[in-house]
Amino acid sequence: MKRLIVFCLAASVVMARVDSSPAAELKAEAADRSAASTALPLSEVILYSSGVGYFQRDGEVNGRAKIDLRFKVDDINDLLKSMVVQDLGGGRIASVAYGSRDPLTKTLRSFGIDLTENPGMGQLLNQVRGEAVEVLRPGPVVGTILGVERKVQPVGENKQVEVEYLNLLTDEGLQSFPLSEIRRIKLINDRLNAELRQALAVLALGHDTQKKTVAITFDGEGKRKVSVSYIAQTPVWKTSYRLVLDDREAPYLQGWAIIENTTDEDWNEVRLSLVSGRPISFVMDLYQPLYTTRPIVEPELYLSLRPQVYGEGMDGRRLSEVAADKPQNADGLRAFASAEPESLGRRKLDLSAAAPQAAAIRTRGGGLGGGGGGVAGMASPDSSKAMYFQNVSSGADGAQTGELFQYTIKNPVSVARQQSAMLPIVSQKVAGEKVSIYNQSVHAKRPLNGFRLKNTTPLHLMQGPVTVFDSGAYAGDARIEDLAPAQERLVSYAIDLKTEVEPQIGPGRQELVKVQIKMGTLIASRKATEERTFNIKNRDQKKKTILIEHPFRSDWTLIEPKESSERTRDLYRFAVSVDAGKEAKLVVREEKQLREDIQIINAGSNALGYYLSSQKVGQGVKEALQKVVSLRDRVNQTIAERTRREQRINEISQEQARIRENMAKIIQSSELYSRYVKKLDEQETELEKLRQEIESLKSRESDQQKEVNNFLLNLDVG
Repeated sequence: MKRLIVFCLAASVVMARVDSSPAAELKAEAADRSAASTALPLSEVILYSSGVGYFQRDGEVNGRAKIDLRFKVDDINDLLKSMVVQDLGGGRIASVAYGSRDPLTKTLRSFGIDLTENPGMGQLLNQVRGEAVEVLRPGPVVGTILGVERKVQPVGENKQVEVEYLNLLTDEGLQSFPLSEIRRIKLINDRLNAELRQALAVLALGHDTQKKTVAITFDGEGKRKVSVSYIAQTPVWKTSYRLVLDDREAPYLQGWAIIENTTDEDWNEVRLSLVSGRPISFVMDLYQPLYTTRPIVEPELYLSLRPQVYGEGMDGRRLSEVAADKPQNADGLRAFASAEPESLGRRKLDLSAAAPQAAAIRTRGGGLGGGGGGVAGMASPDSSKAMYFQNVSSGADGAQTGELFQYTIKNPVSVARQQSAMLPIVSQKVAGEKVSIYNQSVHAKRPLNGFRLKNTTPLHLMQGPVTVFDSGAYAGDARIEDLAPAQERLVSYAIDLKTEVEPQIGPGRQELVKVQIKMGTLIASRKATEERTFNIKNRDQKKKTILIEHPFRSDWTLIEPKESSERTRDLYRFAVSVDAGKEAKLVVREEKQLREDIQIINAGSNALGYYLSSQKVGQGVKEALQKVVSLRDRVNQTIAERTRREQRINEISQEQARIRENMAKIIQSSELYSRYVKKLDEQETELEKLRQEIESLKSRESDQQKEVNNFLLNLDVG
């Protein structure tokens, strides 16, 4: 029969003073173990439409207490970023501890006893070789573990088994006991006992690898109220609405909030609030250990000197006799003849001046080596501010909070873990009217049945789907965007089959409005006009209001009608009332101002002729244009004369090339050769005359062009 072997883990430690020895650390661990584990129930949940939730836990602790909270690994970063812990009864927060992100095996290997590989009793005892233990078998034996060995023992006939023996060094000498006969083994080393207990606790918490435990320790006297709050990722809460329409009664709006409890904890009678808005929220990896890279500096190595051998002095005097002739300084050091007497004195003064600073550093504490006393003895400058923060009460009461709006559910809410719920947030009559909404880009022929909803509730309506019921029957689905109190919004939910709209686009036209000339530029102002007609036919037996949506263009001006019923960022809306069985017409006319800039100096004759013949051009502008045309004609005439002379020069050059080619083929004494020489002489005379005339024409052209430019630059009419 196998005997049960109990490995005693509990160890009581009593210390007479507090210091940094291992025994003091054991006392702190024992104090943590003695802290009562207290449950802190969830009391308040605030869900945000940005995908996070605020969770608050409130409860009461007595004396020193520890609260263990379990969180998913993915939520630890949000916890480290946002958690607020408060002891409202004058106590203090002793510590907030949480499991490392390192794998469980790595954490287990960090303890004095490694439980990673599920060791047996023999393997466990081999890990604590050299430790003192007390063995009960059945009498108590105290000794030091030498090790565990396996011995083969016969069992029955022709059978052998291995039996583990514990070898101990006792006061009586070496003793060996079979493990199967030992009833109890107790470690004498309290620290090792604590290490084993802690390793087992980590092993127990590691059964769920997707969760980590956060242990919060409160320290104080008596019963006190405490609070823990934090932010965690949650599903976005949603809204859906029901709009009930009836010709005999006011419209009725019912709104529901859809929430999900995706945590592993039931929400029992919690205060629930829902916040709409888009606060900035992000995730920062604070859980992952970060290490900085430091440079590697090689130690300097110096070459050792060879031992020196010194000869005997020539005059027979010893060094001690020479040193005795020199005076000593205040420190009792003998000065050499080549040293300055003040140098050592100056060094001593520098050290004495630095001594008070060093003493101050030693007495102040809180430094790198022994900073514990410094921190404990000094009051934090923000301690009074922290107490003030705890005593400040919020002024918001379920209403507008900055850019956010908060729905506070009046009654406590209970939602089981991994369950969802629908909560009513709006249930009252609202204002509005039925309309038909026509947009050619949505449906070219039919408008949509719609409703102009006015938010007469005191609540901010968050975006969501709307199911519309009309006269007790389902009428269609719609969507609304965020709607603040007193604002209006259109919703459309079905095609209006009893109304038809025929759009007609009229011919566009442009009209010259004004012409002016400034510094050589002709500025022509035109007006473009576009017209669109909507023919509406109401085949229903009741009067209807049709909203015609027309694109809004910022560079176009509405002429007819003079103004729209309403305007959005992209659309005009025109309300047209149509009686039962009747027709109506809407004409939308828009104008756009156009401008054309023409450089007169480069403008063609046809362009200038158009403005000279237009009735929209003033007399002053026409006279200026006629003057410009006259000046340009003079310039063009001069250019034409110069061009004719340049062409004549080209003709003469080609003729001379032909003559020279022929002269090379005939004898110089011939009559033809003489004729060629005479011809060349006449052409050279003509060339000289043409070149002189071209230079004169260029000068005249330049003067005429300057006259045109000066006239245009100083011209300002229109």
